[in-house]
Amino acid sequence: MPNKEKIHSLFNGISSNYDKLNHILSLDIDKIWRKRAVRRIADKKEATDILDIACGTGDFSIAIAKKMPQGSHVTGLDLSEGMLAVMKEKVERLGLSDKISMMQGDCENLPFADNSFDRVSVAFGVRNFENREKGLTEMLRVLRPSGRLVILELSLPSNRIARSLFNLYFLHILPLIGGKVSGDKTAYSYLPASVLQFPKKKEFKTIMSNCGYANISHKAFTLGICRMYIGEKA
Repeated sequence: MPNKEKIHSLFNGISSNYDKLNHILSLDIDKIWRKRAVRRIADKKEATDILDIACGTGDFSIAIAKKMPQGSHVTGLDLSEGMLAVMKEKVERLGLSDKISMMQGDCENLPFADNSFDRVSVAFGVRNFENREKGLTEMLRVLRPSGRLVILELSLPSNRIARSLFNLYFLHILPLIGGKVSGDKTAYSYLPASVLQFPKKKEFKTIMSNCGYANISHKAFTLGICRMYIGEKA
């Protein structure tokens, strides 16, 4: 499992270049994945309270806020104050400060009461949890009954040829470009390595079930490079 202090330092170190590199290295496909996940979050007609865990620089929080009904609110939480500083500037520039708030915090010890949110989301952050089960259990705790958790996470493609190309890009090309632009080759070596270490589909669904989630479902995007997991609170 990742070390929390190292993750905090890593993302603080790359926060200023994160957005630019993220979209370049993902070829902007990540925007399509987020859009599909937002549909499973912004599906209520009434005002909704959303918690966006590992919100980073705020792309997912912003995408959610733009699609939510009037009176809804998104709370973004992240371990890195550097990432949150970038998010704050973006939220203010877009005039979304009334719809989005943000705070530094640890997903394994959420500073919220039980049953506080209708939806909880995590985009590309679960693989960075130091204690994955504790984080999932905490997110379930703050969900309201019938509330929904929506997770996006990178994954190894199932197709052999696609997997070979993925490994070539993520293990060799991405660290080279990311390291050169950001000046932190270690960070952009960790990020793809963390994808390889993340549980496979069946294993992760079992983990979610063991943590107490019901009605668990999964959908693969772009040959399985990205996967969406959904679970509900009974």
